[in-house]
Amino acid sequence: MRLSSLADYAVVMMSAAARHCGVTGRLNATLLSDETGIPLPTVQKLVSRLSSAGLIESTRGTGGGFRLSRPAAAISLADIIEAVEGPIVLTSCVDEGRHDCIIEDNCRVKPHWNVVNGAVRGALAGVSLASLSAVFPRESGGAGPQASALETLDSRVRGNTAEEVQA
Repeated sequence: MRLSSLADYAVVMMSAAARHCGVTGRLNATLLSDETGIPLPTVQKLVSRLSSAGLIESTRGTGGGFRLSRPAAAISLADIIEAVEGPIVLTSCVDEGRHDCIIEDNCRVKPHWNVVNGAVRGALAGVSLASLSAVFPRESGGAGPQASALETLDSRVRGNTAEEVQA
């Protein structure tokens, strides 16, 4: 499973927006393109999608720009990915609606895909934009005040408890 480049760019872009919005209030696409290295047409395309999904508010014209529609702590990685790629579904049988799977009627794995899909989506939903946008000092290997949320997620994925991670 791999995120599309657009979803990856949206995460990078939203992270940069979260770092700026507390300071400057509004951003413009050119500034965001310059800071992230994402081409301006791609930034503009993503602003449209993220705005349609309700993750950012966009204002046109002089003094316009965009800003996060809610606090970074209330926006998850899953929210950003779904804004760009649609619902997170690992297989077609997890998606509601019509499926084109030829083995669906005889598949013994199908009942488990909802659980697996829920776990993947839950892991992505458990990572906030605030934790993604925290600036970690490179020399400390990423440790910092916001690192604990990502470390806790990593420990859950690996099957460790938070206490084991902090010990």
